Amino acid sequence: MAKMDPAALKVALAIDGKKLDSPGLAAGIEKAGLSGISHIQFIIGGSLGLSEEVLRASDKRLSFSDMTFPHQMMRVILLEQIYRAYKITSGEPYHK
Repeated sequence: MAKMDPAALKVALAIDGKKLDSPGLAAGIEKAGLSGISHIQFIIGGSLGLSEEVLRASDKRLSFSDMTFPHQMMRVILLEQIYRAYKITSGEPYHK
């Protein structure tokens, strides 16, 4: 909680979050930027997930799957999806 930036868009990765495809994530990131948000914090929980306090403090919930992933692996998956989102937004080809 101490590292959550009040000015950032806080996105909690949670099983009960909204599921998006890559173009949907790209559109969400682009929309945030166009609305003046310059900092997005993605919050990844440990093996027990995120506390209710963290989930309530988040602006959005995003789900990558109904499955549980190790948080170390989720960091890589998230990074790849952010990279893919920027490729989509800039009109560059990306692997499907």
